[in-house]
Amino acid sequence: MKIKSIKAYHVVQPFVDGPYRMSKGRVADCFDAVIVAITSDSGVTGWGEMAPLGNFYSAAFPAGTRAGVPEIAPHLIGQDPRGLAGIGRLMDTVFKGHSYIKSALDMACWDLAARAADVPLVTMLGGRESDMAETYRVVTHGTLDQMAALAKRIIAEGCRRLQVKVGGNVHDDIERVTTVAAAVPKGTVIFCDANAGWTPYQARQFADATRGIDYTFEQPCTTLDENMSVRRMLDKPMVLDESVTSLGEMLEIHRRGAADGLTLKISRLGGVTQTRLIRDVAVDLGFMITVEDTGGAEIDTAAMAHLSLSTPAERRLHAIAFHEWVTVRTARNAPPVTGSHMGVPDGPGLGIDVDPGLLGEPFFEIG
Repeated sequence: MKIKSIKAYHVVQPFVDGPYRMSKGRVADCFDAVIVAITSDSGVTGWGEMAPLGNFYSAAFPAGTRAGVPEIAPHLIGQDPRGLAGIGRLMDTVFKGHSYIKSALDMACWDLAARAADVPLVTMLGGRESDMAETYRVVTHGTLDQMAALAKRIIAEGCRRLQVKVGGNVHDDIERVTTVAAAVPKGTVIFCDANAGWTPYQARQFADATRGIDYTFEQPCTTLDENMSVRRMLDKPMVLDESVTSLGEMLEIHRRGAADGLTLKISRLGGVTQTRLIRDVAVDLGFMITVEDTGGAEIDTAAMAHLSLSTPAERRLHAIAFHEWVTVRTARNAPPVTGSHMGVPDGPGLGIDVDPGLLGEPFFEIG
């Protein structure tokens, strides 16, 4: 089997609930996605998707993806898409760094390989560990009343896990989390995610003032040293997200005892191949794991679901249904969501029936 053609589409995906707000005035109105279709000489097509959250969240930006895919794609023509490790090495050889650009191409090769083998992707990733993964939803920055109302609405809709955005003015954030915690039922799982927005001084202020609230601390500071300085005084679990950029970084986090859990972003790590590798090693090292991405719709959410459900249930934190965030559709089906749980679509590969008519004309095509 050889790669015969590659197409790339640009799809803007506006948010259902309006602008997505983080600390320090960071805001995005949409996911700005690149969707890739890779077709083999046997007529099988695999799909991949990558969408940065603005230019501020990860070391990635939408225009970079659109510029980078045409640079890499010609080198993949004629390669066997099932040789996934070799595909990754080839992309790293011809295009140094910029892992996020390679993510959709890598994902499409995994989808193609699983479709060709007529098995769900979850089977190739280690096997299904459970039928559904519990999901969380995000309480973004806003006024106290807005955040409390959003938290109540999420709970009323059946979700029991909240990620509350903090990382701004620390005194305001103390009020935000205190207000949200008071607005939801006892036992609601709360993560306080600063998105690396604080100094260690601010993070310690926040932790000290909120000792009476049950929550998990997520990525308070930027560097590993800064997060480690907070970790030493913390009496709550800590999860790191932005710090996990490679296998080497994950091993350093483990060596230093800097976290209890990890959030693995597919595009930040360069695709399904590296995400699976880091996930498997991290599970063996005892970390709790969340697998998600920086954004996307049905295709990317399906990849997140397959990786989540092939993670041992006792090591899985939660998942997120990104396709429910956006107003546009890219496929005729989606990962099934029942209440606060998400599964994988039926069928081989990602199980997603992409509708090219919803994607517009490709901005790049080769083959």
